[in-house]
Amino acid sequence: MLIGEVAATTGVDGQTIRFYERQGLLPAPRREPNGYRRYNDAIIGRLQFIRAAQAAGLTLAEIGSTLRLRDDGEAPCAHVSLLLEQKLIDVRARQRELAALAAELQGLIETSHGLDPADCADADICHIIATPEMAGRGR
Repeated sequence: MLIGEVAATTGVDGQTIRFYERQGLLPAPRREPNGYRRYNDAIIGRLQFIRAAQAAGLTLAEIGSTLRLRDDGEAPCAHVSLLLEQKLIDVRARQRELAALAAELQGLIETSHGLDPADCADADICHIIATPEMAGRGR
């Protein structure tokens, strides 16, 4: 298959396929005498795996390590399971951070409704978001 056929089959554009090759995620294809890349059918499954792994939140480095295990004849399932467990821990931590940010934003919005723009001094820039030293002076 030529790169255009692979792209049409997988929905992964040709530039991305070449990028994955440069990153070592895809093996170098056989070259035709005219320089065109010629891929075997295994490329389809590999590209589908890369896209699914990205959708699950894995980085290209993590995907590469998984592919190397498979290429070395090992089943990478335990490795992938650990990666996914760490991703879930990271996602839950980020959710907590976002919840704290949402609460802070909600507090700022509520505070802003009770403030008079005429009371905003030049040093404050905007008294809705006060610097720590300004907040200590009672805004």
